[in-house]
Order: sequence, then structure tokens, then C-alpha cells
Amino acid sequence: MRDGSNDSKTPVRHSPPPETFPFSAVVGSDDLALALVLTAVSPDVGGVLVRGEKGTAKSTMVRGLAAVLPRQQVVAECRFGCAPGDRAACPDGPHDAATPTASRAARLVELPIGATEDRVVGSLDLERALGRGETAYQPGLLAAANRGILYVDEVNLLHDHLVDLLLDAAAMGRNTVERDGVSVSHAARIVLVGTMNPEEGELRPQLLDRFGLTVEVAAPREPALRAEVVRRRLAFDAEPAEFVARFEADQEALRRRIADARSALAGVTLTDAMLTRIATVCATFEVDGLRADIVTARAAVAHAAWSGRTTVTVADVRAAARLALPHRRRRNPFDSPGLDEDLLDELLGDDEPEPEPDPDREPQTEPERETPEDLDGEAQPCTSSETERADGQESEQPPAGQRAEHERPESEELEAPAAPAGGVAASGVSAADEPYRARLLRAKGIGQGDPGRRSAALTSTGRRVGSTSARTGPVHLPATIRAAAARGGNRDDRDDRTSRLRVMPGDLRRSVLQGRESNLVLLCVDASGSMAARKRMEAVKSAVLSLLLDAYQRRDKVGLVTFRGNGAELTLPPTGSVEIAARRLRDLPHGGRTPLAEGLETAYDTLRVERLRDPNRRALLVVVTDGRATSGPDALQRSGRVATRLRHEGVESVVLDCEAGRFRMGLAARLAEHLGAEHLPVGELAAAAIVGAARTALPTTGRAA
Repeated sequence: MRDGSNDSKTPVRHSPPPETFPFSAVVGSDDLALALVLTAVSPDVGGVLVRGEKGTAKSTMVRGLAAVLPRQQVVAECRFGCAPGDRAACPDGPHDAATPTASRAARLVELPIGATEDRVVGSLDLERALGRGETAYQPGLLAAANRGILYVDEVNLLHDHLVDLLLDAAAMGRNTVERDGVSVSHAARIVLVGTMNPEEGELRPQLLDRFGLTVEVAAPREPALRAEVVRRRLAFDAEPAEFVARFEADQEALRRRIADARSALAGVTLTDAMLTRIATVCATFEVDGLRADIVTARAAVAHAAWSGRTTVTVADVRAAARLALPHRRRRNPFDSPGLDEDLLDELLGDDEPEPEPDPDREPQTEPERETPEDLDGEAQPCTSSETERADGQESEQPPAGQRAEHERPESEELEAPAAPAGGVAASGVSAADEPYRARLLRAKGIGQGDPGRRSAALTSTGRRVGSTSARTGPVHLPATIRAAAARGGNRDDRDDRTSRLRVMPGDLRRSVLQGRESNLVLLCVDASGSMAARKRMEAVKSAVLSLLLDAYQRRDKVGLVTFRGNGAELTLPPTGSVEIAARRLRDLPHGGRTPLAEGLETAYDTLRVERLRDPNRRALLVVVTDGRATSGPDALQRSGRVATRLRHEGVESVVLDCEAGRFRMGLAARLAEHLGAEHLPVGELAAAAIVGAARTALPTTGRAA
């Protein structure tokens, strides 16, 4: 049986390079190891997404996987690494039986975050096109990773359209390029592995669903296991070659087992009964579409082959479902991936039916449990804490001296008592209403930030608005010809035989594209006591959640500044994770005085630091307040001065006015004037309200609204 090793009688041992930590030496990441092995056994599973905090060996395990994959026989001189005898169409083919072959280790190709689409899928070979007038294809990273691993670190920071390209190639097993006069299709049978830290932002649910398996990894909490992890890492750093040699036998055994599982994969049987169980599990967990069913079935077959079985069992389905379903259960961007494993066990049951009871054996009854009444002869009174534990909920009666939030008069909620020295008097925590679709808030002008969906900017995708002599980007053919014509006015620059214009490398022009960028949306939220009146804080939290949902959909970074009592704090530094921002917001208490100036000052400092970190990302400051300022001397005047400073710094701002009631002071509108900002009442934030007002104001026409 051929297992992918050399044809020679003595197998070639291919130890990993000393700088690669052995895959079999990693401890405490069993689920991740299993997911990587299953997708290595069957690439049709669709790749693995690894989610977890930093420092949890995500990258270490992915890089170590390449060292345990069996060696490959490839067609010599084929740029796409085709297997001998592969009849699939290849740009370097066809490959017949007499074509020379070679052996190579499985490849690990890493995709950098800044990679362009041309680098990923391949593009026109400009050197040959300009130098020899030939239309030739230059392979990209997908071609280099064929029959190997394509690793994307921080995949959540990669542009969405590139993630789509990778997932399409992984699902279809081929990469098709139709651009710049090139029409090519080549094999791209890859094991796609992406790692991400959820704190830096989530992938959209549509992209999450395209990954076959997902694993949540975290550092172990057991001291003994943590100590073993550190012990092995220190040993590897001290003597890499010696450490790798210690685990070479384990590596070789793992390599053989993967090769055997690949060979046995086609012989594994998935019965109709097991397929029905898979469908039942997916339907009960209410996953969208049928991709979950297909991936679970493929992963279960791979698990059976890995376990040495020829028929899929419940254990295989359980292992596959634990990896294939959690990330497909998200219903909105603020949901966390997860799976109820107790429900999964209940749905799957056992492989074998329960044995029939022995009729000759007397049934055993469980001894009755003694209750406190049996022990003492009479019922014992329960304490309040015992009652709470028994009922699973707290007592409905509030503690003495406190009134329910809704029982407080508005005058008492407008301003809570002054905070004690060094602290903040919290008056309560309000729940948020359901978020809604918010109107689009955008920065003015044309930016140059990362591609997104908010403000206009010069990006790598979009409509063509000009040309440049830069070295990157799609070719602007008309501009290139014009540059060559302007330079080549005499016959010395023309081809003597054809009298055609000669295009030189210096004539090459690239397209300038205008699309949309992502921004930094910094929310500056008033959480003082004045926001508690008439359930105003519920409306505020609902508005901010709506803005967070909008920021998620537009791929923005978000930050959260809150102010109340005597000062302000950066509750959430700018991040790509709107889920964390939503959690911080839901737990945000309100109460105390209104330090508006301190809140604006904190926002100013935050934006100044972020501008130094990422000069190209434009910021949008959203101040959520009723405009009151009651903390410290000259509170309103100080607030106006800080707002004016923000305006002079060129900060784009929006004031979301939360003032309600019949009589209004108009302080938020005055703050908007100082900021040079748009003034927007909170009731007009919803896109539906804007559309409704427009439909009421405009006469009905024959055109659809």
C-alpha cells in the first residue's frame, strides 16, 4: 500500500526543522488536535477555525501539523503540485504516465494579513506580458498550497472578499481566475486553517458558516497541566534538536495513522440510521441551511477512519457535531458560539439499545432519601438564603430601605446623591431595549483607511476613479497605453518589424479605486443620574446597541467612554469586537452627577492616541447625552471649551440628544454647535423613522421609494 512516502525501500525520515515545535508534544489542546487531524484526513470537511485568547498554542499546533502530514508524490516541474496520474485539468498539463515525478514534504503556506487578491489567486505575469507580449498566468498562494495547508493567522482581520475567495477554493477544490485577459482554472485542494482572537473582532456569521469545524481554545486551569506546558516549552527553547528527537517516534506514528486513515476513508460506511441522527441533531439545534448536516457527516466519516472503524457510530457523530455545530448557532452578532452537550447526548442516545431486564431477578429500588422532616420529625423553617437556593431565584421583596427602580419619582432619579470621596454613587443598572437598524452616520470627505462599509475612501476594491504609477493594484490598461504613447513619439521606441507601440515597464499604470472604508466609532455615553428619568437609560442603551450592530455590519472598530459621578473612564479601548462592547454596555450602571467635560476630555485623549497608532483610520465620535453638565465648577463652560478643541482637531462628531419631555433646555444642540457636529435626537436614529418621515413629507410618485 502506498502511503505517500518515497518509492525506495528505506523510508525517508522527515523530521521537522528544529524551530518547529512537534505536534505530538502539545498538551492541553485535545479538541484542536482532533479538528486539525480530521481535516487533514478529509480536506472535504472544509477547514478549521481556531478561536481563542492569545498564548494558547494556536499557531504552534497549525505549524506542527505540516510536519506530520505524509510526504507527497508530485509531478516534477509542475507549479501546482499535481499528483501523478491526476486527470484533472492543469495549466502545466496534461500529465501522462511518463511524466517524471518527485517527492516532497507537505507544504504549509502562510497568508499574510496584507496580501492582495492578485497574490492569493494569481494574476497576469506582467514581466512576460510587457517584455515578450505573451499572456501568461503567474500562480498565487492557492497554487502553492495545493495538497497542503493554507494558514491564515488573525483571519478575522482579513478582508471579507479574500476570506470568501479562500473558502470558495477550499470548498470546490479548484481556483478559477478570470481577469486581466487571463482565464485559468487549477487544483486548489487545501486544508484551510484560520486562527483568531475574538477580542479583536468576530467573523460575520456568513463567513463563520463556511468553515467546516471550529474549536474554542483556552489556557488550561489545572496547575499541573500548566506546569507541564511550560516545562516542555522551556525544554524545546533550550535544546530544540534534542527535544524534537524525543518525540520523533510519536511523530512517525501519527504520520502513519493519518496516511492509513486517508486510505481507509473511502471504505467507511455511513448508514441511513446515522444520517437520520445527524439530520435530527442539526434540526433540533436550529442551524441554518444544510451545510451543517453535510459537514457533520463528512467529519463523522473522517473520525471513523481515524479511529480505525469501517462504519460510523454514535461516538463519531458526537465528536463531529461538537466541532461542526457551535459556530453555526449564532442568531445575531452579539450571540456567542456554543453547544448544549447535554442536549446533544440526549438526541444521539446510545449505539446499542438498553438490555432487556432479567425476569428472574428482582428489581432493585432506589432507597428513599431522608429529608430534613424525616430527620427531626417535623418540618424545619428555611432561611431566606435556603429558599433562594431551592427556588433558583431571589426573593421578590427588595431589601428594607430600598425601593424598586420604577417606584422612584423622576425628581429623585434626575440626580443621584453626590458620590462619596473616591467613589461613584450608582443608582441602578437598566436593561436595554431591542436594537434596531440605525441610520448611516459617516465621516465627511475621502479617506484612505481599511476597506469597510461606512465612509468614502480610496481602497483596493471599488469603482475606478483615476490612475497612478504605484507598484500595486490592478492594471489600468488605457492609462498604460496613453503613457507609452506619450513617451514613444519617435520611431526609436517602436518595434521595427511591426511598427507597433512598445510598452515599457515604466509605462505601467495602476487603477485608483474608490470604495468605502471602516472607521473608528467612539461612543461617549452619559451614564449619570439624569439619564435614569422616564426610562431614558433603556432608550440610550438600545440606541448604542443599534450603533454597535451597525458598526459590526460595516466592519468598524468601536470604543466606549462613559462618564458619571465625578469623572469618566475608557470602559472599552478601541477594538474590533462589538460583542465585548455590548457586554460592557449591558452591565453599565447609571447614577451620580454629569461630568460632561471629563467625558469629552477622555474621548479627546483616546482619539489622539488612536490617531498615532493608525493614522489612516478616520474616527467618528458619537456623544450620547442630554447636554447637562453638573459636576465641578463651571461645568457647562468647561464642556464647551473641550468640545471646541475637538472641533479644531478636525474630529467628525455626532451628538445623539437624549433629552425628553415637554420642556427642553436645548443643551445638547448647543454642545453640537461647539463640536461642529450633527445634532440628532435619539428618536430619529432609527432608519425606519427617517424613511417614515421622508414618505410623509414627499408626495407620492410613480417611482418606488
